[in-house]
Amino acid sequence: MDIRQKTIALIDSLKQTCQTYGISNDGNEYKIITQVFLYKFLNDKFGFEVKKLSSKLQNAEKWELAYKNMSEDERLSIFDKLSPDIPRLNPEHLIANLWNQQSKGDFDLIFDSAMLDIAEKNIDIFSTQTAQNTRIPLFEKLTNFIDDDSDRAPFARALVDKLANFSFEEAFDEHYDFFAGIFEYVIKDYNNAGGSKYAEYYTPHFIATIMARLLVGDSKNLHNIEIYDPSAGTGTLLMALAHQIGEDKCTIFSQDISQKSNKMLKLNLILNGLVSSLDHAIQGDTLVSPYHKSDDKTKLRQFDYIVSNPPFKLDFVDTHASISAQTVRFWAGVPNIPKKIEPKKPKMAIYTCFIQHVVNSLKPGIGKGAIVVPTGFLTASSGVEGKIISKLIEDKLVYGVISMPSNVFANTGTNVSVLFLDASKTAEEVILIDASNLGEDYQDNGNKKRRLKKEEIDLIVNTFVNKDSIEDFSILVSHDKLNKKKMLAAGQYFNIRVKHEYIDPENFKKSIEESLKGLSEINSLSDGLNETINANLEELIKWKK
Repeated sequence: MDIRQKTIALIDSLKQTCQTYGISNDGNEYKIITQVFLYKFLNDKFGFEVKKLSSKLQNAEKWELAYKNMSEDERLSIFDKLSPDIPRLNPEHLIANLWNQQSKGDFDLIFDSAMLDIAEKNIDIFSTQTAQNTRIPLFEKLTNFIDDDSDRAPFARALVDKLANFSFEEAFDEHYDFFAGIFEYVIKDYNNAGGSKYAEYYTPHFIATIMARLLVGDSKNLHNIEIYDPSAGTGTLLMALAHQIGEDKCTIFSQDISQKSNKMLKLNLILNGLVSSLDHAIQGDTLVSPYHKSDDKTKLRQFDYIVSNPPFKLDFVDTHASISAQTVRFWAGVPNIPKKIEPKKPKMAIYTCFIQHVVNSLKPGIGKGAIVVPTGFLTASSGVEGKIISKLIEDKLVYGVISMPSNVFANTGTNVSVLFLDASKTAEEVILIDASNLGEDYQDNGNKKRRLKKEEIDLIVNTFVNKDSIEDFSILVSHDKLNKKKMLAAGQYFNIRVKHEYIDPENFKKSIEESLKGLSEINSLSDGLNETINANLEELIKWKK
């Protein structure tokens, strides 16, 4: 098996262990899978790097044993040479050490203690935080998710067994495309909105790719770029954007209210070599308490690139008053709470608040953004939606729109479009693309979904970049036209065409002759019928007399 197949087999074996111990599809299973997978990744990454720094470890038959036998000064010397994005692990933290202690009756406590100690000793680098500045450590206790105390030690042993028979070292030469696929596979069984108030967990890879390619283009001279997602979810959009820019050329900033997505985002950042951005991955309500502020804390921080796939409709009654009070920030307003809210919770168009937040967070004159919206938004003419569209058009902020095929998201059948914004306001015309008829169907957990093929992605990107007008697919629209219609859907600007069918003159002549002949026959029949009627009338008159 190649490294991809081996990695997928490891993930499957961890999920099988959870099933064996009765926590498959349990609300906490994702914590176990993501954290144990990450623990193994960091263990192997540490070993891979320290062996490069020490010939003693490199030449040892078992480097873990040689590392254990080193003096503390020798280990500290290695730590000093290690890159900051590599965790500092002591001998007792290594999987090999856990393997050798499996016979102990309290192995569950040993397992949990090792992971908690790793998290504590690396908290300055390997942690995220809440909007209230509370540190969220790398790992937490895992065996306590097993209800039966007697099963906890066997459960921990089963996990370590799976980890000890696999190595990540082959994967360390792989890059974004490999880890993006692996990450998607890790979280695929948890790719739903359950337990989350905000963003959907996984934006389709092809949409993330299109957004990143069109925002960044082929720009090469990029340095110290700041990118942001205010509804980050698991970070799919951010990873695609960072890869397009260059992971070493950008810093990621994010916020999301979901604890679950924050844990997954942490894994995604580490797998993709973006450890330095962990400190900017914030758990909290972006609309109520945006964490990322200017240096003087008086206004929102502004970014070079922003991507977002916010929730479309949501019950935010509890925070509605707080959000509505921020009238400068939410210049187009906030959706009203429906008067009739029974029996279901009210659903309000919360995505409109995120659009306003994104606009406010663009760096003046240079910032670019791409945000996923429901396609119905593009033709809204009233309310908060209408006000936003008017501002985007009047201020020349929008420079392109792509309407995607239906059923592209795992958790919603809503038709979606991507809105592209540019604070430079230099686009003379706006490119509108209707890609709703593209794509191929596939099955996802029994549901029929749709995805774009590679050549279709290239078609969309090239059409957008080259500003090509293609019949029934794309059109360039002037700002004057946009201002008149105040709509952003491509179909609103396509020309109405009447099809003219070519008719051969000879066939047309024959057709006319046959029609005339038919009329003549009808006239002859009519004349005969009239003669018969007249004759019968005469006979009737004679009979009456």
